[in-house]
Amino acid sequence: MLGASIACDSGGVGDPCTPEDEFFENFSGFDIGEVNVESRSFQCETRVCLVNKFQGRVSCPYGTRGTPPDPEATVGHDRPCEVPGFGGYVTVPVEPQRTERSPEVAVYCSCRCAGADPNARYCECPSGFECTEIVSPRSSTDTGQAQLAGSYCVRTGSDVDPLTIPSQTCQIPTNEAAPGPEDLTCGTPPDRID
Repeated sequence: MLGASIACDSGGVGDPCTPEDEFFENFSGFDIGEVNVESRSFQCETRVCLVNKFQGRVSCPYGTRGTPPDPEATVGHDRPCEVPGFGGYVTVPVEPQRTERSPEVAVYCSCRCAGADPNARYCECPSGFECTEIVSPRSSTDTGQAQLAGSYCVRTGSDVDPLTIPSQTCQIPTNEAAPGPEDLTCGTPPDRID
């Protein structure tokens, strides 16, 4: 039947992913006000790794001043961040993650669940996720990604105005060089690469 959309499998929605930008040593991280849709992610069964209003890098919860340390960076420690999977260190300053926007809340595999194209394949969001327009047709045209416009499965209640996200960031406890799990504000970066 013409005009009917065919639902695609939403298996893997919510699985962790590390955006491909993080495999570059000179990537300074994402901004809390942006949405990034990586549409060819080999880490995701859905092929979509979604970054929805997230600050920093998934692989670097406390941020870094870069290697060698940049004296102008706002991060107050000299701990380096490794480039995931390849070794080496991030060479540019990276802001720490916001405590209210951990990767579990803001960076994961997703799928497009609605859009303007009546012939496109859309998925159904699994339990714990809701179909929300996060890439407007206008913003996607401005960035040259019109084919990504539409709604995606996001964790229920997680799509908020970035201006309402508290500014508290992940901090390394001052009494430890390598904090234990009980002392971490944001936790240890998960092994997000399969």
